[in-house]
Amino acid sequence: MKRLAIFASGSGSNAEKIYDYFAAREDVEVSLIFTNNPQAGVIKRACNMQIPVVFFDKKTLYQTRKVLQILQNEGIDLVVLAGFMLLVPPFLVEAFPDRIINIHPALLPKYGGKGMYGQFVHEAVVNAKEKESGITIHYVNEHYDEGNVIFQASCVVDPTDTSVDLAAKIHALEHENYPRVIDEVLYKKR
Repeated sequence: MKRLAIFASGSGSNAEKIYDYFAAREDVEVSLIFTNNPQAGVIKRACNMQIPVVFFDKKTLYQTRKVLQILQNEGIDLVVLAGFMLLVPPFLVEAFPDRIINIHPALLPKYGGKGMYGQFVHEAVVNAKEKESGITIHYVNEHYDEGNVIFQASCVVDPTDTSVDLAAKIHALEHENYPRVIDEVLYKKR
């Protein structure tokens, strides 16, 4: 049984899509959801999916080994970031080499780095009058959005698109591709 831990700070729509994708499988389980945001929508989704939630704050993540100990004690095979807003500390990256992945709502290396997430990315893409955008699924290293790319998918940015329009296109790409790519990474099909 492969065990996943999902880290999320927001609504949890990707976490739910990942759970749905693996729900009927006997070889993969979404075991835990970690969040640093006590108001995150992912908490309600986790309760509905009957997945235990682990809460932590920045101090716990960066100054203790509690999060790492839980991951190791639970036998987590892959850590999946799904709208997680904090930089993963180096000791966690070292403990899970090529076993932490993230999804970014742009075609990296464009529109990546600290502060480039969610609506900020979509606004930047629209304001730059880009003709395409997309998603990047990548391994996590010690820097924001700089890990090796695993997969990218693109969509057209129409001249009339607002950042909200683009966000809807990007969410569709995320929901369609992230669970499948996670499956491929778990079984090293990439």
